Amino acid sequence: MPQGAKSLALICDDPDAPVGTWVHWVLFNIPTDVTALPAGIPADAALKNGARHGKNDFRKLGYGGPCPPGGTHRYYFKLYALDSLLNLESGSTKAQLLAAMKDHILAEGQLMGSTSADSAAVS
Repeated sequence: MPQGAKSLALICDDPDAPVGTWVHWVLFNIPTDVTALPAGIPADAALKNGARHGKNDFRKLGYGGPCPPGGTHRYYFKLYALDSLLNLESGSTKAQLLAAMKDHILAEGQLMGSTSADSAAVS
């Protein structure tokens, strides 16, 4: 964790969606001592640890998993270490989060996973 980090933010999106980049998850004000996110995080506006969900492109709070209509899709999980907590409301969009993070990013990283329509259809 970079020195001076006060919160983390996470964006997950799919640049291969037919309508353009599709946002699957927006989560911010994650405490810096969080080292993992468990499966099944509730889609509550605010989590018990203080993190807040933004609105994804399904027009919902929380994580909206992959459901590609066809072809192979890449899913980028982008994590940002910030020098402050953000003064944003739950339900903020990716664009609003990116604007609020401007000049507050200390470090960032990303993980990319991919899936195809055939593999995502398996439940």
